[in-house]
Amino acid sequence: MKIIILGAGQVGGTLAEHLASEENDITVVDIDTKRLRELHNRLDIRTVVGTASYPMVLRQAGGEDADMLIAVTNSDEVNMIACQVAHTLFRTPTKIARVRATAYLTRKGLFSHDAIPVDVLISPEQVVTDHIRRLIEYPGALQVLDFAGSLAQLVAVKAYYGGPLVGQELGFLRRHMPNVDTRVAAIYRRNRALIPHGDTVIEADDEVFFIAARKDIRAVMSELRKVDRDFRRVIIAGGGNIGERLAETLEHSHQVKIIEHELERCTVLSERLDRTVVLHGSATSKRLLLEENIEDCDIFCALTNDDEVNIMSSMLAKRLGAKKVLTLINNAAYVDLVQGGEIDIAISPQQATIGGLLTHVRRGDIVNVHSLRRGAAEAIEAIAHGDSRSSKVVGRTIDEIDLPNGTTIGAIVRGKEVLIAHDDVVVESGDHVILFVIDKRRIRDVERLFQVGLTFF
Repeated sequence: MKIIILGAGQVGGTLAEHLASEENDITVVDIDTKRLRELHNRLDIRTVVGTASYPMVLRQAGGEDADMLIAVTNSDEVNMIACQVAHTLFRTPTKIARVRATAYLTRKGLFSHDAIPVDVLISPEQVVTDHIRRLIEYPGALQVLDFAGSLAQLVAVKAYYGGPLVGQELGFLRRHMPNVDTRVAAIYRRNRALIPHGDTVIEADDEVFFIAARKDIRAVMSELRKVDRDFRRVIIAGGGNIGERLAETLEHSHQVKIIEHELERCTVLSERLDRTVVLHGSATSKRLLLEENIEDCDIFCALTNDDEVNIMSSMLAKRLGAKKVLTLINNAAYVDLVQGGEIDIAISPQQATIGGLLTHVRRGDIVNVHSLRRGAAEAIEAIAHGDSRSSKVVGRTIDEIDLPNGTTIGAIVRGKEVLIAHDDVVVESGDHVILFVIDKRRIRDVERLFQVGLTFF
């Protein structure tokens, strides 16, 4: 596939890295020559220096025969105009744009072929807000991913000493919980991936990815770790777009306080939010945190635009008694450094956003992609089509499917029913199949698995 990526920042660079290793023809456009040089030296891609929305620049990047344009520059306006130019001049089939401003996103009918021709809108702030909301909904989870309209969820938790399943074989889980169906899709032990089997023994500190119907998630979590009480008191550091959206989402079900250092922004927040307490001050102020009873806080969310402020305020909040701290970190290199110590959960907005982009790049009928473990693994939701002659999966039981190495099927969603992927389950046409792929080099093989042969009409 010939893909033009506009913007060589964190998202554009990460996306180029993902796609360049998957036999795509990638061209990256940016005005930053240094950043383009770094990407070119590291990846097998073309680069073009210039303003991404200019017709001549897009033509130079190969716009005339591109299959897809992905506009992720730092400017909403450049992204939108680039899609317009690509549509008008080159009839580019698929145009994806990152748009941050709520003023654009809330205007109905603005993004259509009759107006601004954007096929897929990506709003990073909304993606990250939803990601954090799910983590608050399930205290103790490291990651919560939705599939098939939230009917099934894939959850990552760290197994703790004293958990009922720690020290037991996975086969014990089914006997211990006969009324709850679940499957462990993968285990990461000391940062190395394990494909789980019935005789695999869970150890303390394992990072366990399991899949289940949404209604069963809490029951399975309780087997792997001590259950945290529900989060009720939330303090948010940073009143930007993400902080405001999260407060708006939580304020009717939680006690929410938001700390913002700009007085003018505090005034705006107090007018827009109904029940949230808006505080003017610095999130790194020990005095302010103590005055606001940080020791009673269930979760402290550091969501400013400054990584250092987020890290320092989170560490301070944890030392002063906050039960859990969640930190937004833009520099992906910091994420692994800080998570698991005093910082319970570190979130990379780039990694949270990248899955939404990959969903539209994958071949076959792929409807959901989640990038995991900083891009090392993926969870994929694919729809099976065809019949036993034209498809490599339809009409076959799970154990008959020739899965690529490092790939497991976790569950199948059929209509409203969630079927955990036991060996004797037969895949039917129209099933949503949820897979966990620990070896990114096998993504193409997974896509081919769900492509229908020529005998299907």
